[in-house]
Amino acid sequence: MLAGESPVTLVIDPSETSAPAAPPLSDLVARDARAFGGYARAGSWAFALLVARSVRPGGQAAAETPKVSAKEFAQLADCSPERVMRYYKAWDRAADDGMVPHFEALQPGQDVELPDADVWLSYYVSRNSATSERGTAIAEAAEAEGIRPTKALEVAENPTALRAAILADPSTARAARAALLDRVREDPELQAELARDVVRTDDLKKAVATESRSADRIGYVRQIAESGQIRTPAGQTVDAPVELREEAERHLSLIDELEDGEDTGGWAAEAYDTMKSLVVETVEADPELRVQERRTKFYSSLQKATKAFEELTFDDAQDFYEDDMVERLEELQQAIGGCLAALRGTGRNPSQE
Repeated sequence: MLAGESPVTLVIDPSETSAPAAPPLSDLVARDARAFGGYARAGSWAFALLVARSVRPGGQAAAETPKVSAKEFAQLADCSPERVMRYYKAWDRAADDGMVPHFEALQPGQDVELPDADVWLSYYVSRNSATSERGTAIAEAAEAEGIRPTKALEVAENPTALRAAILADPSTARAARAALLDRVREDPELQAELARDVVRTDDLKKAVATESRSADRIGYVRQIAESGQIRTPAGQTVDAPVELREEAERHLSLIDELEDGEDTGGWAAEAYDTMKSLVVETVEADPELRVQERRTKFYSSLQKATKAFEELTFDDAQDFYEDDMVERLEELQQAIGGCLAALRGTGRNPSQE
């Protein structure tokens, strides 16, 4: 502004620059928002408070309090008395734990600080199953596991939620598998049902066969490590060399160090094949054992052949006689003759000594 000039005053219409004024907040909207916030923080505790401050405790006369009975409250709420009592009992259990005030300390319309929503399921049982034989068993099992019975009862009453958790969460599925295995050991009927499910499901049947093969291979290696003996291909049981036993122990230690759930198939196959090869090498490296192995194998084959021949019957040969049968027997006779000649040619026939 230049010297001597008068100041200029600008007049601005507020309507041209200000944002449109917000409409007045509805009391109904504000009340709903506050109710929503309270429920979001406290969950079903908010409903339980309505019951706790309006339903009179058992043994208290109607004249002593403005509260009403659970039946009257249910009629006013247009629901069942059983539903009201479930909230009533949940509040009672929480009061015993010091989580909320006891009924006697509450008056209709009174507000109190409520526990977090995630604590609710620890006290609420959706059905009156806790008093049944089934509920009692679940409660006892929960106490043995060191958890609150109401948690286990809640899960038992909502198998669909349990199924969803198992399908969605690997850690829940593993916990369920471990629990199911513990139950199977004591429940023959469940064992049979699971076995039928497995054999009727191709993927499961293949998986069981694979795991069974791995377990057998690990058992073979473990037997060598623990007993210190090996079984030769011909069926002899002999003491394992120190080096072979140490190798078995080494493979076992590698397998035992695998994490839970880690596939043992490859490790089991490697350990089994290694031990099998070492057993063969052990037999071949010992001349006396090698001879004994061949002798044992010969007697085993001879016994099988003898048994097979003894099972042949000729009582009804006339009914099925064919020239080919005679030819096969003649060939067998010639083979036996050749074996006898070979044995006699060794000069060690005991009948000639």
